Amino acid sequence: MFAVRETSSELSVLHIPEICTWNISLESTLLDLPLYNCQIELTQQAKEVAQAFEQNSMLPGVILTDRGNFVGIISRRQFFEKINRRYGLEMFFKRPIEVLYRFSKQDLLVVPGSKLIVEAAQESLYRSAELVYEPVVVEIAPQTYKLLDVHQLMVAQSRIHQLTNKLLHKQTQAKLIQTEKMASLGRIVAEVAHEIRNPLNCIWGNLTFLLSYFENLLQLMSVYEEEYSAPCPRIDALKKEIEFDFLQEDLPITLEGMELGASQLLKIVNGLHHFSHMDETKPAETDIHECVEMTLLILKNRFKNSIEVVKNYGELPLVSGYSGQLSQVFLNLLVNALDALTEYAADREIHTPCGDNWQPQIEITTKVIETELGKRVAICIADNGPGIAPENHQQIFDTFFTTKPAGKGSGMGLAICNQIVTEKHGGQLKLRSQPGKNTEFEILLPIVGTT
Repeated sequence: MFAVRETSSELSVLHIPEICTWNISLESTLLDLPLYNCQIELTQQAKEVAQAFEQNSMLPGVILTDRGNFVGIISRRQFFEKINRRYGLEMFFKRPIEVLYRFSKQDLLVVPGSKLIVEAAQESLYRSAELVYEPVVVEIAPQTYKLLDVHQLMVAQSRIHQLTNKLLHKQTQAKLIQTEKMASLGRIVAEVAHEIRNPLNCIWGNLTFLLSYFENLLQLMSVYEEEYSAPCPRIDALKKEIEFDFLQEDLPITLEGMELGASQLLKIVNGLHHFSHMDETKPAETDIHECVEMTLLILKNRFKNSIEVVKNYGELPLVSGYSGQLSQVFLNLLVNALDALTEYAADREIHTPCGDNWQPQIEITTKVIETELGKRVAICIADNGPGIAPENHQQIFDTFFTTKPAGKGSGMGLAICNQIVTEKHGGQLKLRSQPGKNTEFEILLPIVGTT
């Protein structure tokens, strides 16, 4: 008995580049891998297939055609298994390859060239055990096929697995760094707020006394005028010089203005102190409206360009959470809305210089809703800006994904918002957007005492 052995010819061995030189990424398709195109007509003898395998030791199989039309394949493994069987040479070697094909015909895995490597690898592994090592048929165009070696597919899949692990590690590190930055920022803000609050409390407290003192002085002046009504040229001259009548009217107004300014400043400091609670270790009962209002106060200077804020506050119970982290979520969502509206307004001024009646607006709505998980507090932050393209909806909460121009967005904001809402508070963060109309983020949070 004679046996046909797999041999290789140095003259015609196809060189396959090392895996590290392949242009492999998480989005790579089968077209990024080496594909083989060795076609044999069914009428050709099996020995010609043997020659093809001998000339190219990397060839995983041959494509069989009938008058140029795709019929099936014969893999290297199948071919030599059949030929090396007892009487295999006599039965198949000098006969048309169609004879051997009929004996070895098996189910084929045919996939489009556009299929992702990770998906194709999964389909390949799901085949029955006897087919796991069979080549994959890749349709690169209608009725145009090539072969992919399963070993190379698995190596590529392994490479993608490595890239995925590196990306996950990078994302984890980035989140840790960002979280540490926010915690450090929170501590710094808390310290600054504390340093400002002490002298501010002093000013605020003394303003109350100052108003009282001024009223007392006015009463004293009034008594003097009643008791000593005789005119005094020196006093009259001084009154005229300092505009005493105007001073009597304006000083109370000035002091009240100072009191109002100090009050606003105290609110801002309290807001900063509230926002600084980024390193809270335990959840506490949190007033959502207070968190929102403190955040709006911090962003007060950003609400320019006639951006209107509409508040539709419902009656909300307390939620169990971390007030500082929730404030960060509101801050990120509001900043994104402000950025989108500002850019959209500038773009509309260029393309619609005559104007139309569009008014930039941010709407904040809070209410209690019933979900499949029970009652939840819902906080909706919506803007009437350009919206988000549908193809970006699935990626919007991914780390490093951003729709902003290079240098203007890190791709971390929404990812961290999603992490805070879902992981830290057991809630949900949803996106609804219509391109050219609006964008709405809805935050759903559990209510204290509910599941």
